[in-house]
Amino acid sequence: MQGKRTHASARQEASMLHRGRRFLSRISLAAAITGLLVGFAVAPALFSAAQKPPQPIPSPNAPAASFPPGMNGPGIKDPDAKVLDRENQAQVKAEIEKLYALVFELRETVKQTDANSTLSLTVVKKAQAIEKLAKDIKDRAKN
Repeated sequence: MQGKRTHASARQEASMLHRGRRFLSRISLAAAITGLLVGFAVAPALFSAAQKPPQPIPSPNAPAASFPPGMNGPGIKDPDAKVLDRENQAQVKAEIEKLYALVFELRETVKQTDANSTLSLTVVKKAQAIEKLAKDIKDRAKN
């Protein structure tokens, strides 16, 4: 009877380990795919700076150019969009490099773990950090 319990618990433990490894491999694959997608999302933004944006057609109901500005004085100028765009691109590139480093570290850590041992908390924390960084990159690329 004891042998059957030990065999069943060993099988259950092996099944849990397999599920944990499969989960981590899926997370690291999702992070890598997200990183690539972000890279492809940023690439068109790099080339669109060279193209001229289309000019809007002025409305016939718009006030005349000689119309005085509002009571608050002249309009506030927006910060230079090109400077902000360059800074944003530099930050995205730096974050993508950090993402690749984290994915590589996670991959090496998972490779070094024994197939019969349980996954450590640091592996799960690294996977969560990868997910968070990938989401931050995605959000930054949208803006």
